[in-house]
Amino acid sequence: MKPLSLSARRIGVLMFSLCAFGLMVSASMPADNKFVVEPVVEKKVNELPSGPLYWRLENFPTLSEAQGAAGPTSLAAEVADKVWLFTLGPKDGSSVGGTRVVEIGPLPPVSAGEYLLRVNRAGGAPGVKTSVHTHPGPEAFYVLAGKLGQRTPHGVTYTEAGMTMVGHGADTPMEVFNAGTTDLDELAIFVVDANRPFSSPASFD
Repeated sequence: MKPLSLSARRIGVLMFSLCAFGLMVSASMPADNKFVVEPVVEKKVNELPSGPLYWRLENFPTLSEAQGAAGPTSLAAEVADKVWLFTLGPKDGSSVGGTRVVEIGPLPPVSAGEYLLRVNRAGGAPGVKTSVHTHPGPEAFYVLAGKLGQRTPHGVTYTEAGMTMVGHGADTPMEVFNAGTTDLDELAIFVVDANRPFSSPASFD
């Protein structure tokens, strides 16, 4: 049998990952009538930095430079035609060689024996939404294009392209949706308990 090409192997790994990540997913973005969630990068860590925590988003010229600047709680990835370094740490940090995009926080605190840091890319056509669900830790958002809405028991909040949103603490029921009239493209950035299901069904009852 002819060996799979590199691109075919990557597609296979992506499809397996998408099936494992819990919410409505699709291999392409955007997709009509579905809120698409695509995994970008993740890692597990045993400790978090002390004090109030922020996600710092920076751009780099190359992925190797971003990886070289990464710390213990950093994630480097290529997404949306740019190279990104996502770093969880104190306010007003910086990475050598990086250009700061934005800082998101402070995040609601989370305590666990092991932590999962993850970045997803998500969105879809106007009106699409996730099911109501929870995560075992806080989620932060950076909108690349369009308008994002989030509904929780605390109410409905919105943010638009180039802006951020800090989610609520662990186990808060939420529904995320495209609140605009054009396609939504956003980065969802997580720090959660690695030993619990990443996403669980929930309701607003």
